Amino acid sequence: MDSDINKNIDLPRLEKAVTEMLKAVGEDPEREGLKDTPGRVARMYTELLAGAARDPKEHLKSVFSERCDEVVLLRDIPFYSICEHHMMPFIGKAHVAYLPDEKVLGVSKLARIVDCFARRMQVQERLTAQIADFLTENLKPQGVAVVLEASHSCMTIRGIRKPGSTMVTSALRGAFKKDPRSRAEVLSLMHSGRE
Repeated sequence: MDSDINKNIDLPRLEKAVTEMLKAVGEDPEREGLKDTPGRVARMYTELLAGAARDPKEHLKSVFSERCDEVVLLRDIPFYSICEHHMMPFIGKAHVAYLPDEKVLGVSKLARIVDCFARRMQVQERLTAQIADFLTENLKPQGVAVVLEASHSCMTIRGIRKPGSTMVTSALRGAFKKDPRSRAEVLSLMHSGRE
């Protein structure tokens, strides 16, 4: 799928870099199991970082007017991203809510917007804010709430090695930030039915 490819990545250069990395860790890039690894890794990065070459505004084509003044929430949106500090994945779930003013967005587009921002070199804190700010600027809702929960392989399989830990970040805008009752309602909806 074309949207799953970052055409800005220089594949030959990345393949050479992976070959050098293999040599630097004492491997033989010519041995049978590694011969095609540089190409596979380069193609993998075009997929994992596809969001960097995409404009999330492409997902606003299905914004429409609707009289709705209640919370719109999509929970448990799976996402993965690449931590820019160690170039290792972090994987989790996004919960995205907004309180429409006059515009609503097709539900699948919320997931696509999360995906567009996640599939870049990221840190979770920035990713959370980017999603919230994008929806705030483009939908002009009364409020936006974004909560991300993720496991970071850079701390679960290396460094401190704490598997099972989850990082939670939130970004609240508008009514969800200013009004304690609205904030409590949206956070309760995000976590209802969970242990």
